[in-house]
Amino acid sequence: MVTYIDDHKDRFGVEPICAVLPVAPSTYYANKTRHRDPDRRSARAKRDAELKPEIQRVWDDNFRVYGVRKVWRQLQREGFKVARCTVARLMRELGLRGVVRGRKVKTTVPDELLDRPLDRVNRQFNVARPNALWVADLTYVATWRGFVYVAFVIDAFARRIVGWRVSSSLRTGLALDALEQALYDRRKTPAEALQDHLQSTTRNSVATTT
Repeated sequence: MVTYIDDHKDRFGVEPICAVLPVAPSTYYANKTRHRDPDRRSARAKRDAELKPEIQRVWDDNFRVYGVRKVWRQLQREGFKVARCTVARLMRELGLRGVVRGRKVKTTVPDELLDRPLDRVNRQFNVARPNALWVADLTYVATWRGFVYVAFVIDAFARRIVGWRVSSSLRTGLALDALEQALYDRRKTPAEALQDHLQSTTRNSVATTT
């Protein structure tokens, strides 16, 4: 807002602009005074001005990969008495962030050209008996050898896993194999009314079938 007032005060004046913006003229003039005379800044502002170069230095000296926790611990080792939340706030203001290990995995790639089946259970997962509603999902787990994909089918009545499969590759048959195991384990008869709420992460984001 101070920058906006500076850009338009010659045309409209400071007080008329402050009357429209949620800022008092005294706040604007106090900010300009502190800008001209840094000694009149608050103790927190002075402390922030001292810490920002040190945070930038630690981040640069460590190949720009340190996050908040490591920057904070390095400053502690160097004798700086600063809270971790302060380091986090100043790193955000400086636009600094640590490197996140690993890669992002996208297990859901919906095809916008295909019709998505409706949700036949309306997000209601409480049922009165077993084999009335199964919920399936697919996720991944990071291991030392890479990502492992897990598909599983849960009976909503007892919250019990009735079918599951693990694979090192994200293939379409992974979810179907888990469903086939669940069907074999429960030996579902055609007379049973089973709804299978499939959260398919291979083609559609959500698919519901009967």
